[in-house]
Amino acid sequence: MYQALYRKFRPRKFSDVCGQDAIVTTLQNQIISERIGHAYLFCGTRGTGKTTLAKLFGRAVNCENLTGGEPCGECAMCRAILEGSSLNVLEIDAASNNSVDNVREIRDEVAYSPTGGRFKVYIIDEAHMLSPSAFNALLKTLEEPPSYVIFILATTEVNALPVTILSRCQRYDFHRISNDVIVERMKALMSEEKVEAEDSALAFIAKCADGSMRDALSLLDECISYYFGETLTYDKVLNVLGAVDTSVFSALLRRILEGDCTGALGILDKCIMQGRDLNQFLADFIWYLRNLLLVGVSPEDTSMVDVSSEALALLKEEAARTEPEIVTRFIRILSELKQQLRFSTDRRVLMEIGIIKLCRPQMETDLISLTQRIRQMEREIRNLSERGVPPAGAVEENPGKSSGKVYSVKHVTKEEWETKLKPALPEDIRQVISKWRLVIDRLDGLTRSALKMARPMVEGNRLILLVDEAGRYQILHEEKNEKAVQEAVNATIGKEVPLEIRMEKEEIQENALPNFEELVRFEYIEEAEDY
Repeated sequence: MYQALYRKFRPRKFSDVCGQDAIVTTLQNQIISERIGHAYLFCGTRGTGKTTLAKLFGRAVNCENLTGGEPCGECAMCRAILEGSSLNVLEIDAASNNSVDNVREIRDEVAYSPTGGRFKVYIIDEAHMLSPSAFNALLKTLEEPPSYVIFILATTEVNALPVTILSRCQRYDFHRISNDVIVERMKALMSEEKVEAEDSALAFIAKCADGSMRDALSLLDECISYYFGETLTYDKVLNVLGAVDTSVFSALLRRILEGDCTGALGILDKCIMQGRDLNQFLADFIWYLRNLLLVGVSPEDTSMVDVSSEALALLKEEAARTEPEIVTRFIRILSELKQQLRFSTDRRVLMEIGIIKLCRPQMETDLISLTQRIRQMEREIRNLSERGVPPAGAVEENPGKSSGKVYSVKHVTKEEWETKLKPALPEDIRQVISKWRLVIDRLDGLTRSALKMARPMVEGNRLILLVDEAGRYQILHEEKNEKAVQEAVNATIGKEVPLEIRMEKEEIQENALPNFEELVRFEYIEEAEDY
């Protein structure tokens, strides 16, 4: 019968245990010097060897041919314990045996000495699941057990244990196993199993395991089964685990920094269509941003960034184009989103909203979001300048040196705009409407407030702004305000757009677009006049 890798290759000697050298050495020295305690507490994250070491310890203290603190594995006691037929080492699952009656049974059994071997070892797994009354029933026995009894409590949530229990045990904290140690262990197993695997594939599995050897071997087992008889490659592991390559995160980040919602959502849609798991995608993207943040704040010391040299070079390139504050904002938003995904029935919608929020800092009012908005505006102005199109309300400082394309912000006349810009076609005007939020963002004060309530539409080769309230119509119809709107519209596509402002009639024309503010409900920051 097939055994899972983590069971088949469970350590049978202390020397086989990986990543817990300090604990292993301490326990072996206690066995050699016969300074064995009566109660131990093994605590730490899942898959780090707590139960494995507890069973090893139970075999070692009962082994008939102990050598250097290592159980022989050949004597009658060792074989019985390995087969699970020995009454000297008893493993109790506190998750399903957590009542006071179960503890009373243990307390009654403790009175009987072992029929063979030196010690009776009680391993209570998931000890934090015991009820308060069960803990109280265990207290006295745990404090003063018979000389032949050893208690080993294993738990992943040590904070849930009463202080009275903690004070009666020798506590050993099991740390997460490093990725390098996990990879080396998997390489040894692959050699025994006669399976070929790329180092990059094993490294990614180790990263996904997050310090748990058992999780790493379970993931490896899954990948081997899917690609049975084939070499395990990095791409194959990504496919099985529903993960994506870091190059995808790099492309996604660039779209977000450019404010390109369509491009960012397109990348997300492609990953979903490929069957990628959204939870894994989000966790990996957060980890990618974490590495990017560390490289950005400390480019000289990258010891905490566990990636390949190629990926590190790409991270440094990305870090040069981002600011730590903005990356921190991204991590905050995605971490909040990760919590929401746990309880959501429509994860894709939440994920898309999160991506849009990253692309649109105007949806938030904190200082970091405002900083990102300014960066986007600066980038947009640079792009317009490189194309030879002045931003709204700008003219070239040195007309005689047009190659430099250096602009200063000041108002220009309509005649000056007409000499610089080509007339817009109807399809150009439709492009303006599709970018209407950019037009609004170019304005401020009362003009911006009034324009937000206007309804843009195409009529022939003209852009018509329909206003449903007389006060807003008067504001937009003022000469300086109308000119500012004209300049904002022209700058959006770099062409001269004929503009007309009208009072909206009662009937709604078929080609008029709906009010974006009503449908999308984006919150815009209303700047004060002295902003």
